[in-house]
Amino acid sequence: MYSYSDFDEAFVRARVAQFRDQVDRRLAGALTEDEFRPLRLMNGLYLQLHAYMLRIAIPYGTLNPSQLRQLAMIAERWDRGYGHFTTRTNIQFHWPRLVDVPDILAALADVGMHAIQTSGNCVRNVTADHFAGAAADEIADPRPYAELIRQWSTDHPEFSFLPRKFKIAITGAPADRAVTRSHDIGLRMLRDAGGAPGFEVLVGGGLGRTPMLAQVIRPFLPEAELLPYIEAILAAYNAAGRRDNKFKARVKITVFEHGLEAFRDEVEARFAEIREGFAGVDAALLASIRASFAPPPLAARDPAPFHAALARDGAFRAFSDTNLSPHRHPDHAIVTVSLKAHGATPGDVSADQMRALADIAERWGHGELRVSHEQNVVLPHVARADLPAVWAALKAAGLATANVGLISDIIACPGMDYCSLATARSIPVAQAIALRFRALELEHAIGRIKIKISGCINACGHHHVGHIGILGLEKGGVESYQVTLGGDATEAAAIGERAGPGFAHDEIVPAVERLVEAYLALRDGPEESFIDTFRRLGAAPFRAALYPREGRRDAA
Repeated sequence: MYSYSDFDEAFVRARVAQFRDQVDRRLAGALTEDEFRPLRLMNGLYLQLHAYMLRIAIPYGTLNPSQLRQLAMIAERWDRGYGHFTTRTNIQFHWPRLVDVPDILAALADVGMHAIQTSGNCVRNVTADHFAGAAADEIADPRPYAELIRQWSTDHPEFSFLPRKFKIAITGAPADRAVTRSHDIGLRMLRDAGGAPGFEVLVGGGLGRTPMLAQVIRPFLPEAELLPYIEAILAAYNAAGRRDNKFKARVKITVFEHGLEAFRDEVEARFAEIREGFAGVDAALLASIRASFAPPPLAARDPAPFHAALARDGAFRAFSDTNLSPHRHPDHAIVTVSLKAHGATPGDVSADQMRALADIAERWGHGELRVSHEQNVVLPHVARADLPAVWAALKAAGLATANVGLISDIIACPGMDYCSLATARSIPVAQAIALRFRALELEHAIGRIKIKISGCINACGHHHVGHIGILGLEKGGVESYQVTLGGDATEAAAIGERAGPGFAHDEIVPAVERLVEAYLALRDGPEESFIDTFRRLGAAPFRAALYPREGRRDAA
């Protein structure tokens, strides 16, 4: 993985010193909160419902054991002993004291981490496929490109004050595990007829109050043109994006209002102007970055211990069925560690669990960890022979829940338990759904299903692209939950359809249960997933299950 250069080190240390001075001035009263707000946001510090919240960047979701141990130390020393992984693959600490934040940032700098541009109207943390560098279906590791974009965009003088925040995602495989179509720019790697690598470039995606899927602006962009083309998109958006209304300021609205063709014309004109100015500098930088992402040496190992454990231990078999994915090396597997134990807060991980994961990655995983947008942690390179030992270590740490991709593997934002923007709670709903279906012992019978929950219209829980999406709102002083159906976050991306009136807090879990019961009755055998059944039959039978009584009180 990428390691800080001397320049990176000096840059981050200078930012820490700068912010320390800004915090000192705020505490002394020399800066008002209004003056301090843009300064803290550019360093990832929010003022939330109960306390400050610090959002720390985990670029393209990649961590090493030393970094994870440092996060554990920060959680214990300056927070409440845990961290929360987000759908942007960042980690958030929800209880830091303002006076301690400069020391936290200095501790992050010690291990090559920072919180720069995790907020603000700038290019945010670039996300990538969490199986990058390991997936069996991968064309190429997308992380070197993500690192190239990170370096180029950090403190970019032209793009630090865009009309609105800007998010980029990249995947290196045909299977889209990075939700590229929900981003301002999505990059999907492919090869041309001659085998040369390049990208399908998408623009104008985003969820929130106006959900839209990104559209293809370039069917194939050669690898060498990636950075100038991204700059051209940002320049066109910076010039045309609205600044009169923050709810209409995202690039998706710019593309919608101008039309894709007109926006493409602006991008291509700008691209023609700037392409020669790069003069291969970006290609040279990419080559140096790529060397940092050389795959680990994966020796052939006899998988006999893995098969023996499968034969003798049903719990290990259940874990293997749900939490393992194919690796490009047949003697290895990708292990997804669920942070969704039944009744737990999705995405939360304790300091002790962070240290356990660091130890496991160091001993059995070539020192690599990934954070997924699904709020789980991934060990990308584990020999199958070592999987029984890894599973035992995960079990000892309370991290062996065998539910990845099942109904309790729910994405949920922090909601009204933490967030100042939230209009309803999302964590308790996720917990209640998980506990209900564990009690029913139906998880494995239901199979693959994606439930995503947001506590407000900003959609940090990605509810629009859930097979079942749940949006918490406030209506007349009480919480109301709208249900959407048929969303999809993969290469077959779709925005879910609103099913109908909302449900009160005590009605939403029974409503989900009725949906699932209908699916089990309607599916064409156990191999047909919820989303496939929905696509085959449409929304009508599921709406009938949600609203079985005519005249039901409209809670929306």
